[in-house]
Amino acid sequence: MWPTEGFSDTGEARSWVRRFVDGYNFEHRHSCIKYVTPVQRHRGEDIAILARRDEIYQKAKSLRPERWSGEIRDWQPVGKVKLNPDREKLTNID
Repeated sequence: MWPTEGFSDTGEARSWVRRFVDGYNFEHRHSCIKYVTPVQRHRGEDIAILARRDEIYQKAKSLRPERWSGEIRDWQPVGKVKLNPDREKLTNID
């Protein structure tokens, strides 16, 4: 995925970055936002997706409780997410 030999020109670099950003935003499911894509979250689609996941987990646990050692995963939508929360603390020092 990462270019190991560099790029032949800026056009090739831009094309690679475009593909990377599209994959990051449209395909990669991020753990900090409960395994939905940033685009799904931005569009508000995460609410229905996470509700469906919760239903599936609840049903699976009720059908086979012996396979579960504890509670199901928390599929409630997350609130505000910051990219670099520690960095913000460093820049807001009085």
